[in-house]
Amino acid sequence: MFSRKIFLALLLPLAACGTPQEQCIRQGTGEFRKIDRMIAETEANLARGYSYQDQTIVTHSWEPCFDGFDGLPGRRGFGGMCMEPDETTIRRSVPIDPAAEQRKLDFLKARRKELLPAANQTVASCKAAYPES
Repeated sequence: MFSRKIFLALLLPLAACGTPQEQCIRQGTGEFRKIDRMIAETEANLARGYSYQDQTIVTHSWEPCFDGFDGLPGRRGFGGMCMEPDETTIRRSVPIDPAAEQRKLDFLKARRKELLPAANQTVASCKAAYPES
């Protein structure tokens, strides 16, 4: 089973993908995009009437240990059994306070409105600096 850390490590090189213009826009509008994601999540919470909370549960299992080389080229020595952590993430439904969630949504929308001119300027600057055909 792929662990979350291994999966993210494999995706890391892909984060640098994209044209120079796309990379410039992505770097310059990170806060704006984060606010957009939070607005979408808050609107979904209000529509559902509840939120989701992820909880990571760590269990341990016995796995073979490898402790160095056994002297033969290309082989590692077997060191017995070790307790290794295994993480499982579960998603739970949790109640929300609709009034507090609405206040959060109002705040996020106001913040988005504040960030919009700078985000538009960043996009325009990136398009001017890195024109695409």
